[in-house]
Amino acid sequence: MAHLGTVRRRALAVPVGLALTASLAFLPSVAASAAPLGAAASAEPTASGPELSYVVNLTAYATAKEAKKAVERAGGTVVTAYEQIGVVVAHSQNPDFAKVLRAQRSLVVSVGATRTAPLKAVQTDEEGTTQKLSAADAAKAAAQAAPGEEPLEPNQWDLRAIKADQAQKINDGSPDVTVGVIDTGVDDTHPDLAANFSKGQSANCVGGVADTTEGAWRPYADGSDHGTHVAGTIAAARNGIGISGVAPGVKVAAIKVAEPGTSLFFTEAVVCGFVFAAEHHIAVTNNSYYVDPWYFNCKTDDDQKALVEALTRASRYAERKGTLTVAAAGNANWDLAAPSILDGTSPDDATPVPRTIDPKVCLSLPAQLPGVVTVTATGDQGLRSYYSSYGLGVADVTAPGGDKWQVPATPDANGRVLSTLPGGGYGYKQGTSMATPHVVGVLALLKSKYPWAAPSQLQAMLKAQADPKSCPDKIYDATGALIDAATCKAKWGQTNYYGAGMVNALDAVK
Repeated sequence: MAHLGTVRRRALAVPVGLALTASLAFLPSVAASAAPLGAAASAEPTASGPELSYVVNLTAYATAKEAKKAVERAGGTVVTAYEQIGVVVAHSQNPDFAKVLRAQRSLVVSVGATRTAPLKAVQTDEEGTTQKLSAADAAKAAAQAAPGEEPLEPNQWDLRAIKADQAQKINDGSPDVTVGVIDTGVDDTHPDLAANFSKGQSANCVGGVADTTEGAWRPYADGSDHGTHVAGTIAAARNGIGISGVAPGVKVAAIKVAEPGTSLFFTEAVVCGFVFAAEHHIAVTNNSYYVDPWYFNCKTDDDQKALVEALTRASRYAERKGTLTVAAAGNANWDLAAPSILDGTSPDDATPVPRTIDPKVCLSLPAQLPGVVTVTATGDQGLRSYYSSYGLGVADVTAPGGDKWQVPATPDANGRVLSTLPGGGYGYKQGTSMATPHVVGVLALLKSKYPWAAPSQLQAMLKAQADPKSCPDKIYDATGALIDAATCKAKWGQTNYYGAGMVNALDAVK
């Protein structure tokens, strides 16, 4: 599972951002300016392996004609080409497909398989536990709601932790600002989301090509509730029905990138999501996942290096077009700035093979892409959540993600985050996935007040307005025991647990 919404133990070379020459400008444009170049027959003698998906990162001098011919000669078929960033998505059954293309250095910078399992393999994925809101807890909250509060708002300790309830009395966000939830899909028919949902800025990017047909962005029938939960935290409307989002006046769009029936997010889908968001005027994207199948992508590996390259190009393109990317730090309780990390989760589309990685060359994506805001999680007491990964120079800010051991004085006494679920329901989740949309909501409020602000300016304001947090004496561990916070470090006026501090919605709108 690649999403970071619940605590789990299983399941981030060159930052290029190359702009292609005008020789690629004639590619026909569809969806998110992705250009299907037509099917080409694989070379029969080399079509002996499983069909895999690849990203091919082109040089600045490659032409569309040359790229297509090179892919075909290597026994592949072009699925789509993102001319804006020089990334081609291709399928091939040739076991030597990547090797053949890597030899063509005048055309290709890097090539990598985006997964280890065949395209048509049946994949399974653990879905994290969602605790549904009981009728009794809903009634208890509604009975304690103050005038002007949403019926379930008494249970939203997380809104109060970042002063979002106070901020909304000044500015609840502009409908001219759209945030994009790059995730498992969003149920736009939910009564708390329907009024703020933007269909024209939503799509299904699975496979690498954006599908904007009606409802394509919704969760699969057998899919995850993760994206809908995230969307509610950002922009659930103040309409007297259920909960409130951090920025209930902004618009929210869905960009689905999860494989059918799973929460697996592969590179071609995420590249599509970044480009689609950039070209559909989305101000901020929420990325509560890591890109499968590798928890860490190492620049020393030819395949993984290519995934880093493609995602870096896409995220930098989005930033240039005015879209800020926000990502979850992860739920493995890892120090992402440690000298080494034992990763026992990868690849998660096949049998994992434990490996010790060097965080200097192996990155968790998209959390460690350049220009990305990386978010850690806290509970009701403001302590780092027991599962939250962290890292000095990696963590930018922190926000409420929930912690079952930090029990709030709410009607439900539930330390997780309450938000929307598909089908009109509500439920609780915890994870850095839940912290990230709080940050996205605050950024949406900042963008509403400062519509001229570029992504780098928004990020600077977010950190400047965060409430600094020092290292705590104690934190909870996974068993609920209070232990010494021996792993907390401070430097440059920040900590590895909290970055610049807790985001503050009230300061964002003052």
